[in-house]
Amino acid sequence: MKIRLLLICTSCLIVTAAAAQSSVKSGKWQSLFNGKNLTGWETYLDKPYAKDGENEKALPIGLNNDPNHVFSVVTVDGKPALRISGETFGGINTLADYGNYHLRMEFKWGKKKWPPKLDRPRDSGLLYHSNGPHGTPMLWMESFELQVQEGDCGDYWGVMNVLTDITARKNEKDTYVYDPGAPRITFQDKTPVGRSCLKNPDSEKPSGEWNVLELYCFSDTCLHVMNGKVNLVLTKTRHIVNGKEEPLTRGKIQIQSEGAEVFYRNIQIQSITQLPAALLPQ
Repeated sequence: MKIRLLLICTSCLIVTAAAAQSSVKSGKWQSLFNGKNLTGWETYLDKPYAKDGENEKALPIGLNNDPNHVFSVVTVDGKPALRISGETFGGINTLADYGNYHLRMEFKWGKKKWPPKLDRPRDSGLLYHSNGPHGTPMLWMESFELQVQEGDCGDYWGVMNVLTDITARKNEKDTYVYDPGAPRITFQDKTPVGRSCLKNPDSEKPSGEWNVLELYCFSDTCLHVMNGKVNLVLTKTRHIVNGKEEPLTRGKIQIQSEGAEVFYRNIQIQSITQLPAALLPQ
């Protein structure tokens, strides 16, 4: 696999506030990644990993500061791609907020892995309806996560003070798994149910092949779709604000750096006025 690193100018990350507003036209695809630089995105990196808490008092690398090129634009299989090295935990997110959309992208795993995840499945993640500050106790902005991890693509994780309802049942390992015919359960951190639910079915391709990842969000319902198959549905997406539940139906789009090399390409979004009936649970 031939990879050609393209130079990325820091100034590409500087845009006016007006440019950060969502302007997706209904029914028309808009590219979020131009294949040349990171215009329209910003990056955030935690402090570098160190064994035994050696850098416990170190500060995060921070916003739009990427000395080791964790995020870069490369050529993979003859096409431009966003490379995330995974060397340092963090994320890259859109400057604009989005709601009522169909998001589509392709991804595949690279070969590099970094501590502390050298012996664990390759990991990344798509975080949506992201809002609030970087550097939370969970590192990433408050959001809902479509897991991107070897063998687990499509799983749900809640980040910070979010909650959502999913039809789910417990499997033989006493873990909740998505089931369209099961009762609706509320998932929330620091509750007996917890903040995660496994996808169903598994439609991920073998490591090294390109996968098509899609996310449909309309009103307070979100569909996780992997290679054309719905594998999890969230309803009543919301978060806790001043002790009360409030709807959370739009926000920024984050992609995680979490210990593994991964490539994303053809990142596109379009506005929708309803969810496709063919994809909804019958």
